[in-house]
Amino acid sequence: MSLNTEGMFSNPSQWKRPEDILKMQRLKKKQKALQDRINNQSRNAASAAQAAKTTEDPIANRFEGNTKRKNPFSRATENNAKRQKEDNPAHIATGEDSIFELLSKTRAPEVPQIEAPMGKPFVQQRLLQQCPVEQTLPELVEEPPKTSKLAPIHWSIKSKLRIICRTSIPGTNLKTNQEASGLTSFVRCIDPKESSTGLDISPGARFYQATLYWQHPYLPWLTLFPRNSRNNSTQTALDESVRAVLAKEWVTSFRNLFQLVRARQCPYFYLCANTFTVLFRAAGIGGRVETHAIMTPTSRGMRAALKQEEIEFTTPLKKSSNTATTQETLNRSAESGIGNGSFSNSSEEQSQTQDQADRLSDADGDDDDDDLDGEQWLESLGVDAAEIRKISDNHSKKQQQRECGGDYSDQSLVLIEGSECLAFFNFLLNAKSTIAKVGRLSGIPPTLLAPVSFVGATLRSLQTRSTKIRMDGQDYHSTELHGVILPHILPYLTDLLCETKDNYSVTLATVPSTAALCEASRKLMSDSDKENDASTLADPVFGKENLSDCGINMRIVEIMCRATKDSVFDAERLLYSQEGGGFSWS
Repeated sequence: MSLNTEGMFSNPSQWKRPEDILKMQRLKKKQKALQDRINNQSRNAASAAQAAKTTEDPIANRFEGNTKRKNPFSRATENNAKRQKEDNPAHIATGEDSIFELLSKTRAPEVPQIEAPMGKPFVQQRLLQQCPVEQTLPELVEEPPKTSKLAPIHWSIKSKLRIICRTSIPGTNLKTNQEASGLTSFVRCIDPKESSTGLDISPGARFYQATLYWQHPYLPWLTLFPRNSRNNSTQTALDESVRAVLAKEWVTSFRNLFQLVRARQCPYFYLCANTFTVLFRAAGIGGRVETHAIMTPTSRGMRAALKQEEIEFTTPLKKSSNTATTQETLNRSAESGIGNGSFSNSSEEQSQTQDQADRLSDADGDDDDDDLDGEQWLESLGVDAAEIRKISDNHSKKQQQRECGGDYSDQSLVLIEGSECLAFFNFLLNAKSTIAKVGRLSGIPPTLLAPVSFVGATLRSLQTRSTKIRMDGQDYHSTELHGVILPHILPYLTDLLCETKDNYSVTLATVPSTAALCEASRKLMSDSDKENDASTLADPVFGKENLSDCGINMRIVEIMCRATKDSVFDAERLLYSQEGGGFSWS
């Protein structure tokens, strides 16, 4: 070991720290950059002097420029010379001259004129059809808002209703006489506007009358509609004796309410279970001749149970697989250019597609009848029983998937009419799925909601709250209703508001599990109009007269019995304008 090394190890003050080393490296880089800059300046000065000397005596220095002998094996030198010539900035024009030179040099590409070979006209036509030159895009046309002079009705249950107008609405701060008269009018089914009783007929009393309904069962510590409410977070275990009493009382109430509907002394009522909702309507409501029930949603097991009990039903909202396949085929053809309105044979192709769909529907109708024949045919061919069983199992699985495709959706809605409603009533009384055995509301019967009183019913009222809001620089009065808003409540309110208000708007919030009921009502009316089947539609005049003792205002009954396109609406907002001629929605 040298003396310097020993001195460095013995004296720690001579050690170099990392930051000192970095500083030294930065200093060396700066020194190197400064030295390069000085060298470049001197090199530039020498080249300038050499260039000046060359210009002064070109003949004497003609051989000094090319001192290095060229390599005879180098690559093409001509190309390099051409590249240097092209890259020479002396040949590049600048300013406006370059623009004019470029414009003068550009030429339109010449298209060779080639005569097409003459072919058959049919082949030329098919080529033109397969290669469309111009396709027109469909114009987006906004649908005009629907209008009606009479107030429309909705058959889905609403959870919130909000009325906005410029003048005050008599919804809160009722007097004692107004609240008592409204309650008496509703319980006794009296129309205070047309009766000669001594009841108060002020707008406040009539408004309170429009916010009442009947419910069974009613347990104050539970929210029984909607059944999946978050307020039922704490599960309450009921004893078997309590469950038996609740079920017994519910059977009595349900039987009495169903008899009222059959006797046309109640226009409608709802049965709301944990997994489905049923709307029972009397004959004449919605233009239907007989008593009918609409249930939504359903499952494959529920429909199989109805078939097992020999209860006939229809699915008005279900889209058949053939229709979906046909629509998908038309969409694909439209995307590929086939079926466009500019083609001459579009109608022919669409008619051919429709004929093919009709043939498929006829073939699907005979699938069930051909299953047994297919098995016998396979047996005659000598196919093993295990293979036949495997084929039948695959077929049954596909059929089950097809049937379960629309479960618990709007397409699973079923319609039961006529004498089948009585069998359906007995089915609900005895079915195990009617009363839930597990869950938050286990052992509690379904909720019955009706506009008229029945055995065991509890009178309920909506929660009302009035506020003053400001929109677009103007003051408006707002009244909100919270609770179970049945179909008869909105016509009551609109009938009252139209007498004193020139303009107002109503905003509604629909309970999702009941939205399909309104859509089904509109679908039944539209189907009846297309078929022009007078046997399935009842005259609204006869329906109104037959329901004269149903306990509801006759103006509301007339609205319920209408079977026109503008009698049912499923929008979330309803507008009224006296100058516009009535109600409008979109």
